[in-house]
Order: sequence, then C-alpha cells, then structure tokens
Amino acid sequence: MRPDLSRVPGVLGEIARKRAQEVAPYPLPAPPPVPSFRKALLLPGLSLIAEVKKQSPSEGAIRQVDPVEAAQAYARGGARALSVLTEPHHFGGSLEDLWRVRKGVPLPVLRKDFVVDPFMLEEARAFGASAALLIVAVLGELTGAYLERARALGLDALVEVHTERELELALEAGAEILGINNRDLATLRIDLSTAPRLGRLARDRGFSGMLVAESGYGRREELKALEGLFDAVLIGTSLMRNPDLEGAVRELVG
Repeated sequence: MRPDLSRVPGVLGEIARKRAQEVAPYPLPAPPPVPSFRKALLLPGLSLIAEVKKQSPSEGAIRQVDPVEAAQAYARGGARALSVLTEPHHFGGSLEDLWRVRKGVPLPVLRKDFVVDPFMLEEARAFGASAALLIVAVLGELTGAYLERARALGLDALVEVHTERELELALEAGAEILGINNRDLATLRIDLSTAPRLGRLARDRGFSGMLVAESGYGRREELKALEGLFDAVLIGTSLMRNPDLEGAVRELVG
C-alpha cells in the first residue's frame, strides 16, 4: 500500500521517492509507553510544537546540536510537544534522534518525516513517537488508509495540507489533527496567509478537530493571526537559529 510518487512534484517528490527506496522492514523493539500528542495540543491557548531540525532543503545547514539538549531546552521554555526530524539526507535527522529525545524528555514527540510506507508508522511507534506526520501531497487518496493504520498502532496523526484540494482529501479521510503548512513543499515558498485562510475554510466546512499552523513563524506578533482559530503552531528553523533555545521558546509562548 504505497502512494504513486511519480505524480509528486519538485523537491517533495525527490525526497519522497528517495525515502521509498530506503524502506526495508526489519524486527522492531516493543513500543514504549508514550504521552498523548493530542492532549498536549488541547491545553488552553496556542500550544507550541518545537522542532529539532539540523538542516533543510530551503535553509541548508541550520545548526549542529544535540537533539536531547535542544529538546530539554524547549521543554524548559514551555513547549508542549516536540517535533523531531528523522529524514537523513535533506534534514540531517535519524530514528536515533527520535529515540534519544523520547528517553530524555517527557513531552510527546512527533516523528517528522515523509511517510511513504506503512512500515514507517510502525517504526515511529517503536522508536517512541506519540504522533506521525502524514502529508496529503504525498499520500493523496491513500491518506485515509494511512490514518487508519496510524490509529491502529496507537499513533496520533498530524495530517498536513497546503491547498484547498488537499484540505478536502484530509477532511474526507477523517483527519482529527489538521496541519496547515504555509510552505509549498514543491517550490519551498512560504506564504503566511495560507494557514489562516485554510484554517477558516476548514472550520466553515464543519471541521471540529485541532488545527496546527506550520512553517515561517519567528516572532510572537506573527502568531496573533492564529489566535482563536488554531490550537497549536509548529516552529523549527527560527528557534534553531536562536543561540538561546529556552529563551526563544519563552519569548514565543509568553
């Protein structure tokens, strides 16, 4: 049950096809107990999902950092959940990073990767993730099937969209946590009006689950457009660029 990745354009398509070539199932450890990602986002106010990210296709090298030290600083600053990149080639991440953060920090962790095979969901759960990212631009019509598999494994799923068509697919699939990415993953361009626009559209269409805004945020005033509409915001690059990770989170969450 794999998506047709030949239809996925740009950088996103390149990364997804590379990940698909690398999936080779192997025996996994027993899944550890994990805190709830969903419950962390349900707390009052705008929850911050702070991301451990060493590099990216749009930014190049961002910061060489010990993932556990970064995650602990985020937790001290007031982040409610963590996102850990596990894609190695473009983001410098690994499953080892995920596992170490799970053991070192009590917050729920999202496995941030380009899921192209159900085995990647099993990996996420076995290595301590509370949630996994499902990108509608990658999974297309299979989004619902991957969402069901994630739930069966005890994973929350952050179902990510960038366009109205992707939003429709996510709603049809039964997404409960909807991530709206301001970044076009094919061109890597950012438009901060995307999340508020699609967030309002989701609510207008009866979506009662959680909304998460993603990409491009760096200052507290930029978060005002999300208040009262979004439950959480995922921030990575601007935090990682700040020498004081704990202070950067405090500044954002107040």
